[in-house]
Amino acid sequence: MDSGHIEGVGTFIYCTKTKRYLFLLRNNSKYSGTWGVVGGKIEPDELTIESLLREIQEELGGTIRDPKIIPIEKFTSDSGGFTYHTYLMPVDDEFVPLLNEEHRGYCWVHLKDHPKPLHPGVWRTINFEAVVDKIKTLESVL
Repeated sequence: MDSGHIEGVGTFIYCTKTKRYLFLLRNNSKYSGTWGVVGGKIEPDELTIESLLREIQEELGGTIRDPKIIPIEKFTSDSGGFTYHTYLMPVDDEFVPLLNEEHRGYCWVHLKDHPKPLHPGVWRTINFEAVVDKIKTLESVL
């Protein structure tokens, strides 16, 4: 990754029992007050999945045992200077995250009932028909 290129990673955490997703309310950042998913910047010399697992640890206060990490989208900005890798991670049960300072709230909701306002990147992802179709297909088999 060159110094001018920024990469990020995030995941939709999906509870297979309740069919609901975990959303986090962002705190004191550029998009404070918007709802998003677990994720962040990939550090230099860090693999994408390592970064995702680190972000889960930092933002949720723990790990997900035996994570199944399913890629659903790779977004690259028109300028090519930013790439974001989005995954879906199923879990058996909903849990209460131990939020760090990056977030001030959370909720488990069905995707169609997502909280508002959404972080712009998450909004774009769930309004992209091909991604939504992929998510719906995954929901039906998980």
